[in-house]
Amino acid sequence: MRKIHITAALFLLFFLCTGLLSSQQEVVMRIREGMPVIPVAVPEIITSSDSPELNSAASVLREVIISDLKYSRVFSPLPEDYYKWIKPLNPENIIFKDWESIQAKLLISGEISQNSDGSLLFEAKIYDVKSARFIKGKKYQSDKSLLRLVGHKISNELMLAYGEPPLFTTKIVFVSNRNGNDELYMMDYDGHNQTRLTFNKTRDYMPAWSADGNTIAYTAYNEGTAALYLFNPFEGKRTLVTNHGTSFGPDFSYDGKKMTFCSTEDESNSEIYVADSNGKNIKRLTFNNAIDTAPCWSPNNREIAFTSDRLGSPQIYIMDAEGTNVRRRSFGGNYHDAPAWAPTGDRIVYVSRVAAVFDLYVLNLRTDRIIKLTEGYSRNESPSWSPDGRHIIFSSNRTGTIHIYSIDYDGTNLRRLTSKGENKLPNWSRK
Repeated sequence: MRKIHITAALFLLFFLCTGLLSSQQEVVMRIREGMPVIPVAVPEIITSSDSPELNSAASVLREVIISDLKYSRVFSPLPEDYYKWIKPLNPENIIFKDWESIQAKLLISGEISQNSDGSLLFEAKIYDVKSARFIKGKKYQSDKSLLRLVGHKISNELMLAYGEPPLFTTKIVFVSNRNGNDELYMMDYDGHNQTRLTFNKTRDYMPAWSADGNTIAYTAYNEGTAALYLFNPFEGKRTLVTNHGTSFGPDFSYDGKKMTFCSTEDESNSEIYVADSNGKNIKRLTFNNAIDTAPCWSPNNREIAFTSDRLGSPQIYIMDAEGTNVRRRSFGGNYHDAPAWAPTGDRIVYVSRVAAVFDLYVLNLRTDRIIKLTEGYSRNESPSWSPDGRHIIFSSNRTGTIHIYSIDYDGTNLRRLTSKGENKLPNWSRK
């Protein structure tokens, strides 16, 4: 295998610093599920000169921030025509009543300049409009090729200020054959910066991120064997977990301590195993003549959801992390598979087949209510949750070719993320 060295410099060049005035104090707020989205003003970013390069950089940053906030379901950037009703932003003398008059609750002020070495310096500040209060600010120095990352980081700061997970710098790992062989690829949450991770003659499948976002567990098929590996894409380091039988379908616990997977190591049928997150101390959890597969951890690390045909057809079950207290959670229909537990802990998304059509459904574990997410005569499979539990990625052949899509947890905001080759088996990092 050719090693891929993706260093920290790929994601952020030079440095990140707070650079805030000592008299300003950061404010942390909280939002609740069901609250209306918060209107945010994102006026044009101010440039230190009228150079085309700076103007282009300012445009890219603003575009990324607005796109992130639109996707968040927490914030809503103001429509463009609202800005014509007030004077352009003056960072030295912000007239908050003007911004309140166009219904902004929050304001993002941005300024960008260019250093003598060619790097760009971007400073952003976030304000509460009604109270004219500073919330948070950051300074970033970066190469122009990393402007999208800088924009995502500013959007993350707004999420963090409201007690939300930093969604916009997370990564999606997936399988693609765009270069002739099934290999692992990685992309940003919004489909940008798609990067090939593995270069080999094996077929790589079912990748899963570790809790810290530094390691990917996956299965490599080669000449009749299906071995399970741990792979650090930032160092190019690969470690064998097991090559006995067929081992596949890994998932890491939220606390980063454990990993579960399927294997035919001891039986001809698939059973579920658990190991330390480094692949050591493998222990078998299920013991029966049925096929047990697709395990996934609960956010509290105490339970595992999985698929089993122990009663004749594939259904969703939940067991304690030790393999005890098995109970069935899907009823009706004769095919339910690929459960993925929401990080909020209250929902599981899974695949159900009805009349040869595969669609995604969400089961509310508290109310037993089921919502159908996808519709159409296609195969919608391999769901994976965003870290905040508001979005789901999955693969679908709805256009004739398998691609990766994003959809919100209520079935809205469908977005296609890939375009080259066939793309499948996505997994969303938690960090």
